[in-house]
Amino acid sequence: MEFLPLFASIKESACLVVGGGAIATRKAALLARAGGRIRMVAPEVCASARDVVEQSGGEIRLKEFEEGDLDGVALVVAATDNVQLNAIVSDAAKRQRLLVNVVDQPALCTFVFPSIIDRDPVMVAISSSGASPVLARLLRARIETLVPASYGRLANLAGRYRKRVAELFPDVNQRRGFWESILSGPVAEMVFAGKERQAESALSQALDARQDARQQGSTPMGEVYLVGAGPGDPELLTFRALRLMQQADVVLYDRLVSPEVLDLVRRDAERIHVGKERDNHTLPQSGINQLLVDLARQGRRVCRLKGGDPFIFGRGGEEIETLADQGVPFQVVPGITAASGCASYAGIPLTHRDYSQSVRFITGHLKDGTINLDWPKLAGDHQTLVFYMGLVGLPVICERLQAHGMSADTPVALVQQGTTRHQRVVIGTLATISAMVAERQIKAPTLTIIGEVVNLHERLQWFQPSLGDGAD
Repeated sequence: MEFLPLFASIKESACLVVGGGAIATRKAALLARAGGRIRMVAPEVCASARDVVEQSGGEIRLKEFEEGDLDGVALVVAATDNVQLNAIVSDAAKRQRLLVNVVDQPALCTFVFPSIIDRDPVMVAISSSGASPVLARLLRARIETLVPASYGRLANLAGRYRKRVAELFPDVNQRRGFWESILSGPVAEMVFAGKERQAESALSQALDARQDARQQGSTPMGEVYLVGAGPGDPELLTFRALRLMQQADVVLYDRLVSPEVLDLVRRDAERIHVGKERDNHTLPQSGINQLLVDLARQGRRVCRLKGGDPFIFGRGGEEIETLADQGVPFQVVPGITAASGCASYAGIPLTHRDYSQSVRFITGHLKDGTINLDWPKLAGDHQTLVFYMGLVGLPVICERLQAHGMSADTPVALVQQGTTRHQRVVIGTLATISAMVAERQIKAPTLTIIGEVVNLHERLQWFQPSLGDGAD
């Protein structure tokens, strides 16, 4: 992170602007809007700049910049077309430990001006850290269409009730949940429709109802979100998954959830790692099930974040059975399962008219640790086999398929850390792939794809990781 994003109060503070042209005027106007008093230093100052300075209650010094001009100011902007002068201003400001911005010269800056979406008191600021101001403005234009001006009125309404809500909900999670229900529900819609009196009345009634419930000693039940995190690439998340991840008070996640996906969880949410690696579960499944219940009964919104899809070898069914039995409300959000995501990113279609008319998703080890499968059916022609958690048992899988008639030359693909920038694809056959695991140091998480469709990988692959070893 090149710059720390923050919002600073400069009300009644002196702000030095070196330069008196159009760019200096724009920067001075922005500072003045935030309540700053402009001190402008330049041999010549245009008429529009004079107006801005006068309206801010500031002063104009018609002369060349001197270090004494920095006395008593809160921040400095150098907005001249003289590169050497801009550098002098920057050095002088840094010596006095003042925040300084040099227009179009990010290397000389200690702060940058973002592109701003102003819905006072709501502010959205976008920055490219000076790398591409045009890109920041384009992003601002897109977000402008999504943030109506009425969001400012909604924020003001919330501000008037903030103290009362804090008194009623001393627990931060309950307070956050209340505000999210208000700011994304009927009260917000009333404000957007211009019905602010009705909105305030509805908000007051909602608070009265919560207060009555509290006096009666009842704790509202929370909710559990079973969310499929997909195979690794955060761009494969659904909109609904992302929304619920941002709402959750606490997140339970396992090792298959990529760090990039986990970064999208609300920053202040509690995070609990619950495993799982083969034969090394941080918390047994029964413990996870009960923890979900316990957290929801505390009134918390719980996100159970699972790699891939919760209902495809994710044990999501076991978790919601417990939730249903205990009367805990829940939602299930499907995710892109590893077979679909990894195969697509590796250029391997799971079905193809000429090679495979069906696909089977198979667990690489059963509940008792064995691999006792219907091998005669699995060894049939014109199908694709996808083994989850099959890396350890790969020698047995390859041996049993060959023993039941599948050709030793049948192509096999191992996709390690699929859809991430560390993705690696290793291609072999039933006869060779087991030895390649040790040779290439293949590690979990790895998906195994068996069938003639694997031969299409070389021709159809499109995903080339920027890091990692790529295809072998």
